[in-house]
Amino acid sequence: GSSYVRLKLDVKQPSGNTKLALQLQIKQRRSKTSTELVYQVLWPKNRAGEAVLLKKSGNQAATGVVFTPPNTFRPIDASQMKDPLFGSDLSYSDVIESFFAWDQQTLVGTETVNRANCQIIESKPGKGQHSTAAVVRTWVDSRRLVPIRVEKYQASGALLRRIETIKVVTDDQHRSVPGNLSVHSSQSDTTTDLDGTRLNHGVVYADREFTAEGLKEVTTPRSGAE
Repeated sequence: GSSYVRLKLDVKQPSGNTKLALQLQIKQRRSKTSTELVYQVLWPKNRAGEAVLLKKSGNQAATGVVFTPPNTFRPIDASQMKDPLFGSDLSYSDVIESFFAWDQQTLVGTETVNRANCQIIESKPGKGQHSTAAVVRTWVDSRRLVPIRVEKYQASGALLRRIETIKVVTDDQHRSVPGNLSVHSSQSDTTTDLDGTRLNHGVVYADREFTAEGLKEVTTPRSGAE
C-alpha cells in the first residue's frame, strides 16, 4: 500500500539541548516484495528541498540517492546503509528494511514495558538478507500489536540503537500505531525524537515522485493527505 506522513525530527545532545530540528514529509509505497521511500525536508528554509530516495526489492540490498538543491545528486550504495538519515540517529537501513520479514523469527520472552504486556521477538536476517544489524529484538504490545521498543545489535552483541514508542495513536484506518518515537544511538550518545503530525494511507502518487529527478519537486499527494 501507499502512505504519506508528516513529522518533526529533533536530535538532542546528552545535555538535552537540541542540535538539529527538521520538519519532514515521507512518501512510501510498499508491496510484499518491494519498498520505495522518499524523505523530503520542509523546514528550516535553508534546508528545504533536501531529499532522500530509498528502494529495496526482495532480498536485494537497498540502494538510494540523496538530493541537495538545486541540482546535486549523491548515490547511496549498500555499504552506506548504516549512514545517518539527515544527521539523525536513524540510519537509512532503519527506515527501509523490514526485519519482521526476515527468515528467522523467535519468541524469546515476555516483559512489561511502559505498563504494556509485551512479547519479545528476536529477528535475524537469513542467508542473502542484507542488514546493518545482526539481531533485532522487538517488544510488541500483546493487546494493541504495536512495537513498544526495538533494539538493534551488532554481530559482537553490542547495542547499536534503541527505538522507544513514546505515544500510541489511532491512524486513519482505526489501527493502533506509534505516533511519537525516541531513538537513542549507543555510538553517538545522542537521541532523536520523532513526532508524527499526519498519517494517511491509500494516497495517490505519480511514478515520477519515486525517481531521482522527482526529488526536485516537493509535492503532496493528490488525494487523501489533506
